[in-house]
Amino acid sequence: MALRTAFRGRAALSGLLSCSSHGRLSPSFISQRKNSTSPKIKVDYDQTTGVAVMRMQSPPVNSLSLDFLTEVCISLEKLEMDKGCRGIIITSNQPKVFSAGLDILEMYGKSPEHCGEFWKAVQEMWLKLYGSNMVTIAAINGSSPAGGCLMSLTCDYRIMADNPRYSIGLNETQLGIVAPFWFKDTMVNTVGHRNTEMALELGLLYKPAEALKIGLVDQLVPEDQVLTAATQTITKWLAIPEHARQITKSMMRKQTIEKLRSNREADIQNFVNFITKESIQKSLRMYMEMLKQKKA
Repeated sequence: MALRTAFRGRAALSGLLSCSSHGRLSPSFISQRKNSTSPKIKVDYDQTTGVAVMRMQSPPVNSLSLDFLTEVCISLEKLEMDKGCRGIIITSNQPKVFSAGLDILEMYGKSPEHCGEFWKAVQEMWLKLYGSNMVTIAAINGSSPAGGCLMSLTCDYRIMADNPRYSIGLNETQLGIVAPFWFKDTMVNTVGHRNTEMALELGLLYKPAEALKIGLVDQLVPEDQVLTAATQTITKWLAIPEHARQITKSMMRKQTIEKLRSNREADIQNFVNFITKESIQKSLRMYMEMLKQKKA
């Protein structure tokens, strides 16, 4: 099952993202970066084209840890501040996986304060991506469950490797987790209410062909052509007059973004109350034990 193959080692759990404002990162948020021992994000920026390629490189499965999320947000903010950067392609340097989602170890056995800081970082990533002025293309070159799916949903366009071994979807309910309202809203905006209702209640993971059919991804290409296709696609998007494209994007996404921005603190508290429940901690512990057994 794709869920099992996507989550390995320090696996990830949820997916969240939806970008919003371009507010500056707080010092306490940036300070989390000090814990990072090696770059989890590699950015290649071509000033002649105005396009940056952001490669996720956090072994083994690009789990969205606090350090990882902080590094993503800092990288996005730097690119957003560079007026010459007009577009970004997000992809993975890890084999067979785009991102497996939120890091379970950030939620299991942690204090309410830590869980709150972690969730705030997830919100920040979603806000920065979903509300970015840049053209954003997801080059999905591997499985993308939960948080990885959410990250791709924040982008303007999604290109996925046409490999039936890969899957994508918001599968939180399979782990006993409830996707928050802004996960739901992001998916509804992409695939419609009924497809989202089925997907979230059943925790569905879609093969590439299935994902294309419901509009979860926009294009399938051979695995070795994902980045090339993304580069070609972003050129078409950048040919549109920038002010018109940006205003239209803001118009389409503003209501969803404002809904989270006006409820951030309540959303954080809801997450902390939920994730620290003994029953949920037990579910996470059982899932981690299952992962260890499969790894053995």
